[in-house]
Amino acid sequence: MAFTDAETAYLGSQPLGRLATIQPDGSPQVKPVGFHVNPYLGTIDVTGFNLTSSQKFRNVARNGQAALVVDDIMSTDPWQVRFLEIRGTAEALGDGTDGGPLIRIHPARILSFGVEEPPGQPHETRLRSRDLVS
Repeated sequence: MAFTDAETAYLGSQPLGRLATIQPDGSPQVKPVGFHVNPYLGTIDVTGFNLTSSQKFRNVARNGQAALVVDDIMSTDPWQVRFLEIRGTAEALGDGTDGGPLIRIHPARILSFGVEEPPGQPHETRLRSRDLVS
């Protein structure tokens, strides 16, 4: 499985993420999206209204790259923040394909902050990163 138990629990507790894709001119596009962890494939499946007609769907279909950031602020006094960034290859799957339409992200790199350990002061929490071997 690509995700640790703590990462899976965190992703399951969050209803919204931000999907980054690359537009035809090379500039980034970032949009809020719904998502869920696909436990059978170890992927992130991004869903949405009229997904197949969206620019993000076309971007992924064209270049096969995407990143998803999920974050929250548990407290502002004291500051307690968490985030998970998932970078990887992506597929744009149309209607009728694996419950599509959806954008499926196959994680290649995962960065996390405050997810594995109880969140503390940001200066006391360390960034964790790992590359996944296919």
